[in-house]
Amino acid sequence: MSGIAIALAQRGRNLPFLFNRKEAKDHGEGGTLVGAEPRGRILIVDDVISAGTSVRESVDLIRAAGARPCGVVIALDRMERGQGELSAVQEVERGFAMPVVSVANLDDLVAYLAARPDLTPDLDAVKEYRAIYGIAHAPAI
Repeated sequence: MSGIAIALAQRGRNLPFLFNRKEAKDHGEGGTLVGAEPRGRILIVDDVISAGTSVRESVDLIRAAGARPCGVVIALDRMERGQGELSAVQEVERGFAMPVVSVANLDDLVAYLAARPDLTPDLDAVKEYRAIYGIAHAPAI
């Protein structure tokens, strides 16, 4: 998150950021939220989305602090099934009425691995992962 804030500041957008710890600390800044005071509209940034659990937790923390989550950006959409028929991304979008945007998804990763013969073992592992947990293709936006 700090890297995103730095990149935005270099482009003239000085925006505050904060992050949540998985476990509360009782020393230093303490608590689970570190950084700017949460207020207004908050963009959630995460590395991956699997079942959507961390996004749901973030939404709860943001709302409890009196702010409003407005969207989610993730580096990798693992394209996993959610708790029902929808993908985890679709569940988050519909459940919280906010967009989820990914930099890349599992289809992108499969295409990259397929273009690299030296990574065939990794491609096989990703395909196996998809067969167990995944949806067939990226959800329509």
